[in-house]
Amino acid sequence: MSSWLESLSRVEALADLELDRALVADMERQRTPAEIRFHTPGFKAYVSSEIRDCGRNAWPALSITGNECALQCAHCRARVLAGMWPAKTPEALWRVANERIAAGARGLLLSGGSNRRNEVEYGPFCPTLRRIKDAYPDFKIAAHTALLDRGMAGRLEEAGVDVAMLDIIGAQQTIQEVYHLKRGVADFEEALQALGETSLRVVPHIVIGLHYGRFLGESAALEIVARHRHDALVLVVAMPHYAASNRPFVVPDSAEVGRFFMAARRALPDTPLLLGCARPAGRAKQQIDAYAVMAGMSGIAHPAEGIVELAARLGHEVSVSPSCCSVALGDEPTSHAAANIQNIIAPQAAGGRIGGIPVMTVG
Repeated sequence: MSSWLESLSRVEALADLELDRALVADMERQRTPAEIRFHTPGFKAYVSSEIRDCGRNAWPALSITGNECALQCAHCRARVLAGMWPAKTPEALWRVANERIAAGARGLLLSGGSNRRNEVEYGPFCPTLRRIKDAYPDFKIAAHTALLDRGMAGRLEEAGVDVAMLDIIGAQQTIQEVYHLKRGVADFEEALQALGETSLRVVPHIVIGLHYGRFLGESAALEIVARHRHDALVLVVAMPHYAASNRPFVVPDSAEVGRFFMAARRALPDTPLLLGCARPAGRAKQQIDAYAVMAGMSGIAHPAEGIVELAARLGHEVSVSPSCCSVALGDEPTSHAAANIQNIIAPQAAGGRIGGIPVMTVG
């Protein structure tokens, strides 16, 4: 049987990728071949030779504040909001949701800029969310909640939100310096606890390298997640290109990111671990994605070139879904041939398989 590094070298797009050999060996010793689902939500442009249909209209992102955010966190500065559909009034939310549904949307990612207390003010929009769910019962709504109390968590539950997502920060210094926020680590844990007391699917996020590209509170954040009910954990990696020139972010060390993937898998052996959309581009993304496959992550959004083939070569069952990774929990594959098979392992590709592993698509 080929070693994992040998398998990696056979993937044309990854043939010269440099990885930490000791880390890869540790991952290989603890190998846990399983299903990996690759997600291609349509709120971000995505092109791959391995996945033909990215479901461009299936999962739009809406912001209830447009591109406005009072916090202006150092890692984002509201740039993430700029690519979302603006829906700044309840009436606009109803209109945009209906337009997107008519265009083929199966769900939406609901977000918005925060106030000075890191709260997204969803209150006025809750009746409209309920109206959307009543009109389209199968339509999924995932909301980035930011900080909230039990009352607001209950209102989102009553409004029909399906999935609640919340960044968990484990370092007070990061909360103050990066988020520009006068709140404590305990506030993030209390918000997670409040969501856990509802019937919502709870999917906390940890931003790796949030402290200007360096590790600081990630381990503490992982401990917080482990203490409370959650349905999955999404890991994302800080991206340096949104930062201001006077407070730049470094690109987080890929091997250190990989080691955190392993720490998360060991701490939460039964939890679906998902690599979300946000992470640095280029070579770093390939390295991070390769470590995610090797660490036994359950899902990867917008995989780098060659990563689908790598997963197949390492013995994972591969599936593809056009939805946000936070929402696809429990969905079952429904049809074959989501991947552009002829471009992956041509001599072995036939009948919707990559290197002998069936490739499915989640409808």
